[in-house]
Amino acid sequence: MPLADAAARFAAAGVPVFPCVPGEKRPLVRRGFHDASADPQQVGMWWSRWPSANIGIPTGAASGAEVVDVDVHQAVTGFPAFRAAHREGHATGWAALVRTPSGGLHAYYPSDPGRVQSSWQAARAHVDFRGDGGYIIAPPSQVLRPSGVRAPYRLIVTSGDAPAPVDAVRLREFLDPRTPIPIDAARPARVGRRGSDANVLAGWVAGRGEGERNRGLFWAACRLAEAGTSPDSTLEALGPAAEHAGLGSREIMATIRSAYRTTSPIPRTATDSELDERRLVRGSPGRMLS
Repeated sequence: MPLADAAARFAAAGVPVFPCVPGEKRPLVRRGFHDASADPQQVGMWWSRWPSANIGIPTGAASGAEVVDVDVHQAVTGFPAFRAAHREGHATGWAALVRTPSGGLHAYYPSDPGRVQSSWQAARAHVDFRGDGGYIIAPPSQVLRPSGVRAPYRLIVTSGDAPAPVDAVRLREFLDPRTPIPIDAARPARVGRRGSDANVLAGWVAGRGEGERNRGLFWAACRLAEAGTSPDSTLEALGPAAEHAGLGSREIMATIRSAYRTTSPIPRTATDSELDERRLVRGSPGRMLS
């Protein structure tokens, strides 16, 4: 189906959509998923202007859909964790399964109107949750793979049973068990003084809630700065995780700059040069990792 027709069908069903860069996941509209619309005229105008645009759908209350995103990246995969969660009853009730271009999976669930569930990332399990504050790319969109081939998002199956909302809190606790403790004491246990701990720090930053996000990013950036990690590498490691936690690109940039100035003051021009704002998801208000 042509992308314009698919976008029109989503809108006709009351599902808000927004255009993304052809072959990519970056929004074409200024406010990203915040600009999503189910108005047929608006959607028609967008895809008349960008007929090859991929289709973005905001998750959570905006669309009535939440998505569990099972990642596959080179040698790592989230399928074992997802299967275990499904066996334990934490991921049942899906409405549809979509194969992603990387070979991963999007499991769609209906959202619960009486419960707000924010997006999060369980980095060690390689499973993400797309709820309020997130978005996904929908079939039949295609993404350009490193091989140069455009691979599609492909619907695998729809459920024959009545779909049910997923309990994102229970799922996260199963995938990434952690003990709630105050922010001042909440530090990832395996962090040392070396750059190899960046993945641990990124997973921890992604899990910070409102009121903890900025301080958590600052603390993690300080640890990488002290370990000798370059500002640019810290941005690459922590930027997407901080976006998952709900921070905006400018706030992320400012916080990392502040961390480096605190741990090892350097001239502003040098820091600003390394932290090129265009490298942080190209100004995208949200990020989808699949």
